[in-house]
Amino acid sequence: MAAVQTGKAGGGDIRPRKRLERPPVEFEPISPLRAHEYVAEQIRRHIALRLISPGEALPSERELAATFEVGRPTVQHALRLLEADGLLTARRGRGGGTVVSAPSDSSRGMDGLVARVRRGREEIEQTLVYRRVVEPQVARLAAKTRRKADLVAMRRSIEEMTDPPDEDHYMRHDTELHLALARATRNGLLLEAIELVRLQLNDAFVLQPESDLWHRRIATEHDSIVDAVEARDGDAAREAMEAHIESTEKGVRALLAWVRPPAPPRAGR
Repeated sequence: MAAVQTGKAGGGDIRPRKRLERPPVEFEPISPLRAHEYVAEQIRRHIALRLISPGEALPSERELAATFEVGRPTVQHALRLLEADGLLTARRGRGGGTVVSAPSDSSRGMDGLVARVRRGREEIEQTLVYRRVVEPQVARLAAKTRRKADLVAMRRSIEEMTDPPDEDHYMRHDTELHLALARATRNGLLLEAIELVRLQLNDAFVLQPESDLWHRRIATEHDSIVDAVEARDGDAAREAMEAHIESTEKGVRALLAWVRPPAPPRAGR
């Protein structure tokens, strides 16, 4: 064992160096997804991102098997999992298929959304901060790296949000626009970051009060972002995204205040 000399020059005590005690390293066991769980998770993620709308049919089992490069029994197992979770409904007979479930009662569906937002308050709060840091930089980078096809995808999403047939259609293409901006960066990690933001915030976005004025304001903000990206003006794209995030965040924070659980009564009252 190495030693260190201490004390006055020319003499003193010789004491052994104290060994540093390290805490034991704790690893988490790896639980790899089985093939049907992977398929189910991918479909669940698309439903959560509202890239597949309620009432919309999934591709056939044969098409899903080809897409995921798995056998049809694996796809069938995944679909049964999602049916058990109430996310999918199987329609039998001619013209049947598997469709994304819609709430049978609108108020019950709304109650479920409110409950999810209430349970996820802490994650939503953290996501708002995360979004404020990441998404303006995504817009800034997209302005430098975007291609013509990216602009086409962004403009298409904005067009689809104009006079939408329902809120699900609007939310789907709102998500598509933000993902198109992330894809324009050519950075997979940034795309995953924006997917995470949408997954965490979409329920809160859905609960925002709808109005023509609100839609027009958001449309103006989206146009400003895409115009700056098209002009390859990174600073303007970042500033436009910051303004957009600030306005939407106000609504989310107001919602979080509204769904805050009531304080328990004080003792003695």
